[in-house]
Amino acid sequence: MATKSSIHIKPCKTSSSEAHNRRTAEYMRNIGKSKIYIVPELTANNEQWINPGFGNPDLQAHYDYIKQMVKEKTGRAMQEKERERKRKNGKIIKVAGCSPIREGVLLIRPDTTLADVHKFGEECQRRWGITPLQIFLHKDEGHWLGGQPTQEDKESFKVVEKFFKPNYHQHMVIDWMNHDTGKSRKLNDEDMTEMQSLASDILLMERGQSKAVTGKIHLERNDFIIEKQKEEMKRLDATRQYREHQLEIANKKMQETETITNALIEKANEKERQSEYLDRAISEKRSKLNREKGSELLNAAVGWATGKSKALKNEIEDLRSEISTHEETIERLQDKIQTIQSDHHRELMKLESRHQSELSRKEAEHAQETTRLKNRIAWQSHIIGCLSFLLLKTNDIFRKAVHCIVHFARDYYKPRFDTEQVSDIKSALNLFGEDRQSHRAAGDFLYFTAKQKGGFDNREQIKARREVDNVVEGHYDQQQKRGFSMRR
Repeated sequence: MATKSSIHIKPCKTSSSEAHNRRTAEYMRNIGKSKIYIVPELTANNEQWINPGFGNPDLQAHYDYIKQMVKEKTGRAMQEKERERKRKNGKIIKVAGCSPIREGVLLIRPDTTLADVHKFGEECQRRWGITPLQIFLHKDEGHWLGGQPTQEDKESFKVVEKFFKPNYHQHMVIDWMNHDTGKSRKLNDEDMTEMQSLASDILLMERGQSKAVTGKIHLERNDFIIEKQKEEMKRLDATRQYREHQLEIANKKMQETETITNALIEKANEKERQSEYLDRAISEKRSKLNREKGSELLNAAVGWATGKSKALKNEIEDLRSEISTHEETIERLQDKIQTIQSDHHRELMKLESRHQSELSRKEAEHAQETTRLKNRIAWQSHIIGCLSFLLLKTNDIFRKAVHCIVHFARDYYKPRFDTEQVSDIKSALNLFGEDRQSHRAAGDFLYFTAKQKGGFDNREQIKARREVDNVVEGHYDQQQKRGFSMRR
């Protein structure tokens, strides 16, 4: 079955979004013993993209920057909380607070690439002015099947010893603000319908039906997980009930066998008492006949009694043999019950051990990778710092461009570079080459040097990064050709 396109956009919770999307070590530890279906073995297949014009990749820092921008543009503080408003007819309605950063969850195919989703984000920015900040492709989420997949299920596959059905999707974190006006973008139902059609076209997926047609309510990730957990709990409960039923049958059969055995033991005891009584009667009869009738009658009576005694003793032996058989049956049932309980306990211990071992291995790998990346970043920063120092000391053009970026970033009220500053930056870019790729690398180098020299705060970093990129991408040239200034 083809995957149908589906997109759900909601306000982004900056406190938890990045931890979930980036699969941080602390996040993975917190869910380690829960039933949220993230498979660590598949996390390496995830991909991510961070907008290079984003400046500081911390979502909370960007949120604070937007609050400041709204205050500057509108003269009013951004309304973050839900509030009540009274209409002219006297009716009180609730007005939702501003959601400057939103997160869109979009279904994807197993072979969807980061470039595909990035293209979708660029088209959304072109049509509606919403700016993708982060994109994360998640291919390690889904749910476990209770048994073998159906013949129609072509997506599920085996992980270790169980079958897993993946839920391939992506998270797109979006800046929903108009930076020219300081107001939120307004998208209506038609826009959202068009966005879903756009997703199906770019990502080559079957067009999903609108919720206005299906009437289905979108489940948040945790609610969806809870539903899958309920299904899994029902399956486990059915397994538990079956095992309890097996134990109940075994216990009932053992009790019945014990009852029969006790009855047979009582019957055997009764037969033994009869045998003892008969032996005493034979002895008394032997003595009496010996005294009164002589040996002939004695022998006849003894023969009759002896035959009766032998038959009774044979019957007792048969009862003893049957009792032994029932006792063996009881032992087998007890062994079976013990085996069932031991197998269940051993399976639980094995799963717990494997989980802990895998979690420890992943944490160790993550720690090693983090250390390696930190060392690499430190070394790169050292090399870039040395090159920056040399160029600042030896090249007037480079030094002048860096100084103009520092002065611009520190100027709180200046929204863009002036013509002279643009000219200085372009001259520095041309030192590294004439093509766009060389200019982009040179722009990163200029920004890094200015940031180090100027000691920028979060706002200054975002401002400098954004405008240097605008110079590199030629946006200043385009705006000048159209005859009006470029503003964000």
